[in-house]
Amino acid sequence: MDYKSQFGKNLKMLREEKGIGQIELAEKLNVSKGSISLWENGLREPTMSSLIVLAKFFGCSIDYLVGLED
Repeated sequence: MDYKSQFGKNLKMLREEKGIGQIELAEKLNVSKGSISLWENGLREPTMSSLIVLAKFFGCSIDYLVGLED
C-alpha cells in the first residue's frame, strides 16, 4: 500500500473515531471540505503545516498519519 492511500485511510478512521464529518473537520482545520475529501481518497497530499495541525488535532504523530508506524 502506498503512503497516500494509507494516509487517507488513517485520516478517515481518525475522523470517524471522533465522530465528525468532513465538513466539521475542514472547519476546525480551516481548509475546504474538498481538501479533506481529496486527502482521504489519496488524490492530493496535505502540506507539512496541515500535517502538523492534523497530528495535534488527533493527538497522534505525523508518522502514524502517513502510515510509517502503527
